[in-house]
Amino acid sequence: MPRTQRNDNFIDKTFTVMADMILKVLPTSKKAKEAFVYYRDGMSAQADGEYAEALENYYEALTLEENSIDRSYILYNIGIIHASNGEQERALDYYNQAIEINPQFSSALNNIAVIYHYQGEKAQEEQQQQDAEILFDKAAQYWKQAIRLAPNNYIEAQNWLKVSGRSDLDIFF
Repeated sequence: MPRTQRNDNFIDKTFTVMADMILKVLPTSKKAKEAFVYYRDGMSAQADGEYAEALENYYEALTLEENSIDRSYILYNIGIIHASNGEQERALDYYNQAIEINPQFSSALNNIAVIYHYQGEKAQEEQQQQDAEILFDKAAQYWKQAIRLAPNNYIEAQNWLKVSGRSDLDIFF
């Protein structure tokens, strides 16, 4: 039984029933529908903090999903789990895979920037200023890309770019 059918939450059950009805009428392949069920179950497990179960579902969805944009979202969610678990390098790998498939994925670009910024702060704390500057420059590079794609988002990043002198964008408010 899919995870979402085990959920006791009325809203989740309602969403599941509606999603299942839509899946039945959509002109998609059985494989695509199955990939969606695994993705949906992965998101449900992730929301409940059941990361191992979420990863199992996402990996299964990846083996089935053929749509590149949908694959990018699966990779992105896998990256989020690895970042949440403190596995920054693995998270970066999955975010980069998502961007390779979907270069317009501003959230993945933002998350990469967040990791580089965090690593820059850690390097700074360890008195490794040169490494910190390199990491901050990487963060700035990814934030600029994300902001160009979604100019109304990432306000804190926009402010950091201004304050740190790394802003060469003209889209700030």
